[in-house]
Parts: sequence; structure tokens; C-alpha cells
Amino acid sequence: MSILFMETVPMQQARPAPKSFRYDERDDGVAVITLDRPDKLNALTFEVYAELRDLFAALSFREPVRAVVITGSGRAFCSGGDVNSIIGELFARDTRGLLEFTQMTCDLVRNMRRLKKPVVAALNGTTAGAGAAIALASDLRIAAAGTKIAFLFAKVGLAGADMGAAHLLPRYVGLAKATELLMFGDAVVAEDALAMGLHNAVVPVDEVLPTAIAWASRLAAGPTFALGVTKELLDEEQDGSLFSALDNEARAQAMCMQTSDFREAYDAFVEKRPARFTGR
Repeated sequence: MSILFMETVPMQQARPAPKSFRYDERDDGVAVITLDRPDKLNALTFEVYAELRDLFAALSFREPVRAVVITGSGRAFCSGGDVNSIIGELFARDTRGLLEFTQMTCDLVRNMRRLKKPVVAALNGTTAGAGAAIALASDLRIAAAGTKIAFLFAKVGLAGADMGAAHLLPRYVGLAKATELLMFGDAVVAEDALAMGLHNAVVPVDEVLPTAIAWASRLAAGPTFALGVTKELLDEEQDGSLFSALDNEARAQAMCMQTSDFREAYDAFVEKRPARFTGR
């Protein structure tokens, strides 16, 4: 079922659906976002950055959606920011105008991480620059065999630390490897990205989206509240002490024990049947 995502944002007037990506909701609780500028390798414009930022904020209020897949059309996932439509305008901006843009790009990542629902990136092709940052901000990454991912920022005279990359990438691949990838900006083939812990799976290209949807569907059928808490604590606990993590997890589990999903899991076990989670 296709919907206008803007209708899900409280107190916000609906706008026409964006032309640069498609948004579809499936009956299994999975929303699929497809970046749709194949002739431009799904490069991002100012408008697309803003639309994606708002979409991920809106999905917090969209109860039927319990997991998200983001992918691209054609031969790319996302090649990053559109050079022709973005760079020229940035040269004309002052410091305040530049900061408005960079904060918007970071707000996209912030909203992806704040969304207490799993996000699976289906990397069907070229993944570079801001596209790599979006993949990194997703919870899970499934890539097509032989495709490449590259954090290109340093190669165009920008800090490799962009859109959360310097915070997130070391968590997956370690500080030494993250330093190498962000400073050199070299492309990494999917198989090597899998080996270093950046990707979760590598499959043939025609299996990327079906696999991502299958993973998301499995997560959508799970205990949404508990998965959201898991995502939140994974983000929060990387920089804290073990003792603070234990305190956080004790409180989190006490909350989860009050959900109907926790009771449902017990009832299903006793009755020897599959659990039917509702996300509450």
C-alpha cells in the first residue's frame, strides 16, 4: 500500500509525494523506501535530504510500520550528494547557510537512529559518500556481491567525519580500519566489508531486496517495543561503563516485562504455539 508519509506527521499539512524516492507499506508491517533517481545513481538533492529526514521522523508515529527497508533503483544504492545541484549552491552560502545544510544531513542520520524500529539497508549497487553514511546509520546492511562502498568525503576535501561516520564506523570495523577508510576514502568491495564486520550479509544482486524484506518482515513480526529498546541501548552503551550499562539494562528489562509482548511470549511457550507479537 502506497501512502503519503506526510499524512502521518502530527500537526503537519500533507504535501505531494516526493519524486526522487518511492515509499510503500506492506501488509507485514514493513515500509520500503526506494531512492529513485537511477539516471543519477540516486544522488541526493537538498529536497531529498529534507524529505528523508522528515520521513524517518514521521515513521515514529506510523504504528502499522514496524520495520523499514531502504534501497535504491537501478545500479546504485546511493552515490551521495548530487554534485550539480548541491555543490554550486554551497559555494554561494555563508557559514550560517553551510551549517544549515550540514545540520540537515546530520538530522537525517539522527532521525534514523532515533527511530525505535529496525532499519535494514538493501545495498543493491554503488554506495558512496552520503549514501555510505545512510547505510551506516541503518541497523543492518545486506549488499549485492561485488558492489562497493566508499566514504568519499576526504577525497573531495571534506572531513571523513561526516553524518556520524566517525562515531559509527569504528563500532563496526574498529578504530584502525575506520581511520583508514575515512582518511583514504577508498572503495571496499562487499565481500571485504562483510569480512571486516561492516556488512551483515552479501548475496547475489537479485536477492538483495528480497533478503532485506525477509529480514525486516521477521523483525516486524517481533516485539517492536523491545527491539526499539535494544536499538536505543546499543547506541547509548558504547561510550559508557559496564556498570552504567547494567543499570540501564536493568531498567529497560523491567519496562519490557510490563509489555503485552512479554506476556504473549510466555503464553505462547506454555501453549506450544508461535508467539503473536503486537508491539505493545
